[in-house]
Amino acid sequence: METSLTIAQVAQRTGLTAHTLRYYERIGLIAAVSRAPGGQRRYASADMDWLAFLLRLRETGMPIQGMQAFAGLRSQGDASVSERRGMLEAHLAEVQARVEALQQSMQALSTKIAHYRAVEAKVKTKRPSLSGTGPEGKTSDDEHTSQPKQQQQRQPALRARAGQTPGSRR
Repeated sequence: METSLTIAQVAQRTGLTAHTLRYYERIGLIAAVSRAPGGQRRYASADMDWLAFLLRLRETGMPIQGMQAFAGLRSQGDASVSERRGMLEAHLAEVQARVEALQQSMQALSTKIAHYRAVEAKVKTKRPSLSGTGPEGKTSDDEHTSQPKQQQQRQPALRARAGQTPGSRR
């Protein structure tokens, strides 16, 4: 890599706009970038490494305030390593929770898709109902709710703790 890159080159390589790069510098996410004799920003390899990490934090959903706090701790050097590690551990736990939730959603979607494939196979082998519903006006979706079974089982317990019976609402 070249010894220094212009803001246009960095924008092209990172996918950030020049405006965003200047904004990141202004709010303290990026330390003051060195300048060429004409005043143009020149990004060094270390700047690019830091930008890559910031983009990773952004991609994992860390808010700008969190990134600013992390950048502030980073500027303190090794004295803040424990705090930075703690921040990253907390953020990792949040990311893992989101990944688990997405995996549950993916499983629910896969189950629903499999159900629809089975319904389509049945429809191809027999004449479909004119109303689009099965017996007693139920659709094929009535048998397969969008909630995972685990969540369905927990709901009566949650209502009981809240003082509700399965048929009551507040």
